[in-house]
Amino acid sequence: MNDWPEGWSDDNRHGRGSASAQPEGARVMRHVQRGQGGGAYPPAPPRGGGVPPQQSYVDGSGYDSGYNTGQVYGAGSGGGPGGPDGRGPRPAPNWGRRIKVTAITLVVLFVVVSVGTYFWADSKLNREVDLSMVIDRPEAGDGTNYLIVGSDSRAGMSDEEKKKLHTGSAEGKRTDSMMILHTGSNGPTLVSLPRDSNVTIPSYKGSESGKLYQGTGRQVKLNAAYAEDGPELLVRTVEANTGLHIDHYVEIGFAGFANIVDAVGGVEIDIPKGGMKDTKSGADFEEGKQTLDGQQALAFVRTRYALAGSDLDRTKNQQKFLSALAGQTATPSTVLNPFKLYPTMSAGLDTLIVDKDMGLFDLAGMFWAMKGVTGGDGKSMNMPISGNAANGNLQWDTAKVKTLVEQLKNDETVTVSGN
Repeated sequence: MNDWPEGWSDDNRHGRGSASAQPEGARVMRHVQRGQGGGAYPPAPPRGGGVPPQQSYVDGSGYDSGYNTGQVYGAGSGGGPGGPDGRGPRPAPNWGRRIKVTAITLVVLFVVVSVGTYFWADSKLNREVDLSMVIDRPEAGDGTNYLIVGSDSRAGMSDEEKKKLHTGSAEGKRTDSMMILHTGSNGPTLVSLPRDSNVTIPSYKGSESGKLYQGTGRQVKLNAAYAEDGPELLVRTVEANTGLHIDHYVEIGFAGFANIVDAVGGVEIDIPKGGMKDTKSGADFEEGKQTLDGQQALAFVRTRYALAGSDLDRTKNQQKFLSALAGQTATPSTVLNPFKLYPTMSAGLDTLIVDKDMGLFDLAGMFWAMKGVTGGDGKSMNMPISGNAANGNLQWDTAKVKTLVEQLKNDETVTVSGN
């Protein structure tokens, strides 16, 4: 039985069915020409850059096997000059251009972030104080004068926070500290105004009613002006009793102060010999250098009973701490670290109350000036005191205050000393 396909036999499965036992010899096959012209060589590549016909292998006897070698004329053995893809050598990286593009990108990113931060921070300022309501103002001098006020405002604080910070639960708010910061060409000068200072309430316009109240010569403690009609009357009273023009007003409450201190990671203070202990403010410190958190810092600036009840000593502690806080806030570790800068700015800006003309650059100038006081580039002092008035309040030294104000107005170096 024949298992070969139809048309095949045992005799022709080796070729033409030779009966000989020997293999059939090689046959001469007709040469198959490729391309035009009948030549043995492939044609030249076509004009216009097209892909030329591929050549087949022709052996020495002229036999064309029809096998395509895959070679394309016009291309090197590597598929093309310079690389396997035939696109030529890969150019060297243009590092100059890359550096330029990267630098431009970083500058643009910095500008965008800076502008965004500015508008974000600017929108957080509480511009609540209208200094245009202040009447009969003294003429502005050289330099800039800030009235910096620390109030005992408990706004937004929970009962637990009030207990923790030893603030009590009194309604309303009063001034716990007041300072005048002068900035100019001769370095900053920080002058504390004791809250027990004896002052005369002048004529003023009500901040809410707009009604004019005539002065009667009434003498009170300085902090009573704030309690009576707020920041506008306080500014009016300071200007009337000193003759110094106040350019900007800045106020911060208890909670805001503590939050700023915590945001910067605490502030290092050198506690004087003997330490400090005051159950009313919560102060309880051993002597020596230590870092105070927000709660401890508030106790430090508020204590007076740990200082023999002296308001003058307390103002010195307040100056000391606020200058240290400004120095800590303005350090590269805070300014260049967004994880500290933004929480610090948010904590401060959310709780600061400023006048309507105050800008971020004005606020930054104030902090840098206070840092200068800490660094020894400026001067800090109390308002000169001559003794006690008849009502028991602290009486300013009239002659020294006049000299001090003249030096500040003319932006001269302050030579007057305080208590």
